[in-house]
Amino acid sequence: MMESGIPLCSTCGEPVGFSSSSSDEVFVACPSCNYPLCRSCLEEEIREDRESCLRCGEPYVHAGGKDSLKDLESVEHVTMASRLQDDEDGGVHARNLSNLSMTESELNDVYGNPIWKNRVQSWKEKKIKKNADKKALKKTQVPLEQQMEAKESQEAGKPFSAIIPISLICEVWFAFSWVLDQFPKWSPICRETYIDTLSARYEMEGESCMLASVDFFVSTVDPLKEPPLVTANTVLSILAVDYPVEKVSCYVSDDGAAMLTFEAMAETAEFATKWVPFCKKYLIEPRAPEFYFSQKFDYLKDKVQPSFVKERRAMKRDYEEYKVRINALVAKAQKTPEDGWVMQDGTPWPGNNTRDHPGMIQVFLGHSGAHDIEGNELPRLVYVSREKRPGYQHHKKAGAMNALVRVSAVLTNAPYILNLDCDHYVNNSKAVREAMCFMMDPQVGRHLCYIQFPQRFDGIDRSDRYANRNIVFFDVNMKGLDGIQGPVYVGTGCVFNRQALYGYGPPSLPALPKSSFCSWCCSCCCCCPSKNASKDKNESFKDSRREDLNAAIFNLREIDNYDEYERSMLISQMSFEKSFGLSSVFIESTLMENGGLPESVNSSTLIKEAIHVISCGYEEKTEWGKEIGWIYGSVTEDILTGFKMHCRGWRSIYCMPLRPAFKGSAPINLSDRLHQVLRWALGSVEIFLSRHCPLWYGYGGGRLKWLQRLAYINTIVYPFTSLPLIAYCSLPAICLLTGKFIIPTLSNVASMLFLGLFISIILTSVLELRWSGVGVEDWWRNEQFWVIGGVSAHLFAVFQGFLKMLAGVDTNFTVTAKASDDADFGELYVFKWTTLLIPPTTLIVLNIVGVVAGFSDALNSGYEAWGPLFGKVFFSLWVILHLYPFLKGLMGRQNRTPTIVVLWSVLLASVFSLLWVKIDPFISNTDDSSSSQGCNSIDC
Repeated sequence: MMESGIPLCSTCGEPVGFSSSSSDEVFVACPSCNYPLCRSCLEEEIREDRESCLRCGEPYVHAGGKDSLKDLESVEHVTMASRLQDDEDGGVHARNLSNLSMTESELNDVYGNPIWKNRVQSWKEKKIKKNADKKALKKTQVPLEQQMEAKESQEAGKPFSAIIPISLICEVWFAFSWVLDQFPKWSPICRETYIDTLSARYEMEGESCMLASVDFFVSTVDPLKEPPLVTANTVLSILAVDYPVEKVSCYVSDDGAAMLTFEAMAETAEFATKWVPFCKKYLIEPRAPEFYFSQKFDYLKDKVQPSFVKERRAMKRDYEEYKVRINALVAKAQKTPEDGWVMQDGTPWPGNNTRDHPGMIQVFLGHSGAHDIEGNELPRLVYVSREKRPGYQHHKKAGAMNALVRVSAVLTNAPYILNLDCDHYVNNSKAVREAMCFMMDPQVGRHLCYIQFPQRFDGIDRSDRYANRNIVFFDVNMKGLDGIQGPVYVGTGCVFNRQALYGYGPPSLPALPKSSFCSWCCSCCCCCPSKNASKDKNESFKDSRREDLNAAIFNLREIDNYDEYERSMLISQMSFEKSFGLSSVFIESTLMENGGLPESVNSSTLIKEAIHVISCGYEEKTEWGKEIGWIYGSVTEDILTGFKMHCRGWRSIYCMPLRPAFKGSAPINLSDRLHQVLRWALGSVEIFLSRHCPLWYGYGGGRLKWLQRLAYINTIVYPFTSLPLIAYCSLPAICLLTGKFIIPTLSNVASMLFLGLFISIILTSVLELRWSGVGVEDWWRNEQFWVIGGVSAHLFAVFQGFLKMLAGVDTNFTVTAKASDDADFGELYVFKWTTLLIPPTTLIVLNIVGVVAGFSDALNSGYEAWGPLFGKVFFSLWVILHLYPFLKGLMGRQNRTPTIVVLWSVLLASVFSLLWVKIDPFISNTDDSSSSQGCNSIDC
């Protein structure tokens, strides 16, 4: 029985005993802290080279090194047989019971730390040290020759390759894409226009207006998908624009040859005779009637004329009647007659077969007698439907826009062109004047190919769940590009210099002397031209032809002073017909830098010539779509068209008036938004795989600035970020399911570098938000949808682009529309099935399963597993937080998700988990052979 007052050993639990010098003094191993340790445990500590106190670190008072233990080894050292005998007698020391029952012998020190774990660790270290000593001793006994042979054999066994973790590849790509995204933001600028100065210079009283003419282009295809009322509002806003009426022409391209669109334009022309004078009289904004009458504001603000209320009420009534007529046309068009549509005069509609019909042109306004109710002239309104025949490639929207370029050149030939989508209306009636402040500037205008306005949208929910406004792109990236060589062309809301669309270069190109041209013409007319003349010809056109860019033609300054005969010679000798097609009227119009119709043109034959230039075979064996007009080869023809212009040396400007110039409608439901992003990403992949890829196109001319090239590279490689993004969104769940962690232990230097990089990225983002005026909420929505679109639309675009460009397989992802009963933002909650929904849903399910598995493992493993768990769960929750708008859109207001989406997602998540998770991932693997043999010694 233990004597009273004697402490127990902290290691074995037995009484520490008495000192050897006195039987009345308790044995003390450490006089500094009186750490309770018996003589046997102290001697064992000294044998294992631990001569300092476990509590305070001071040397033990009885520690004399291993030499002092030689006299005690004969007494203290016991064999396994003697220990077993002691076990039988019941006198075994508590230290020796550890091999039999670890749980019973594990005690804690005064700090609560388990002593057993420290002992096990020290025993392992001792075993490793002993093995190292044995190997060193063995090495000294081996002859030098054998040691060299062994070393060579070890070097010969080294591997020839190494495995790079996938996380490293993803990090390299993310770093590359981030750097690409930063280059265009180095020199952002903001611009201010002075419309009054423009009017004072070009609209002086008593003189004719000197403002340049503008041709508006509006394109539409299917009136059942693009409502005629929306297109009509766009046309009405154009006809009522604050610009001289004789300088405005509106061309509507009906690429579907629908009689519904034709009749809607006829009704619109009639209603415009009332709407246009009303807008100009009372300075209405916006001048699209649907959006003006639907605004909730005090419409009497700043109005001083008493007649305004009466006329506004009458105009609203007229517009409601106009809407009824348009809706009646739409209801009639829902069912196509068996014999096809018939016009009012009884003749069949020429476009009954949308794939095989002649070209159609109808001038509704702008001819004699087209005046409003007050007798004022109205802008020109022209309906155009290009010819289509089987066996011809029509190139969709790009082909329709090129047809409008040729028609407008024959009929009006304005020097500037403004194109709008059918769902974008003029929100600022002075938008054209804003653009002319740049285009007509003598210092800047001659070098501009286009003026790009930002896109703004109506009808988006307040939180902008799917980042339809795209604020970060339009208010950050585009401003940055404006400081380099100009913003990219985004497809709508853009004012073009017509000469840039024709493939001409800017005035900075070297001019061709007239004498050189005359001598070349003489040499060509001679029967036997001399070799010197041929050589002079080649040298004369070497700089202006720009062979490396395959440009269609040369600088217009070369022909400013030519007479009619020289022009005709130039057209034939310079192969203009091979570039522009067989139309002398159109070719003559291309040579007029300031626009207008040639004096030699017979006005009675213009319509016939316009029908000719929109024939389906007109572009055969020409440069249309290659170097002239909208460029073919991608569904995003806008980026490709702007890129070609910048390669020729043109620059563009970004114009952001205080009142948005144009507004449009955005697809606000999840499925339509993803398909829109898919189309954009697919176009970028197509450009990447084409000859126009910015990585290798246009170096010879040296006219594209390097930062501008990097910006275009960024616009075509961003879909490939979807591959590492998928990996990074999956890794957190994998870590939770497998018990591993993707973040390695960082050293102090690496931690500082990582922290510095992280802080610099945060500061860069803060600076961008400050100078651009973008809010944190808009920035966060952009980040969320970058992840949503990256793991769905961008991923599909990469695979679809490679299938289309390399294997010729064109995969279409169809969407099935469903109705919605919600009145406010009802389209937001419409669910449309598409395969694009499967990858994000799979990632959400996978991460939720990983979080649940991680918490379950932590509950089973004890407190030590909770520390790493929080790091893993943080990354999974970060992924789920980015995908939250997708999850909310997937569930909808009624919280119902199609069963097919859930089944596919759960199936993919299950298969993915089984590939990564072992049978029991939460128990470390052990060596069955070693465990089955048993262990009787701590050093075994």
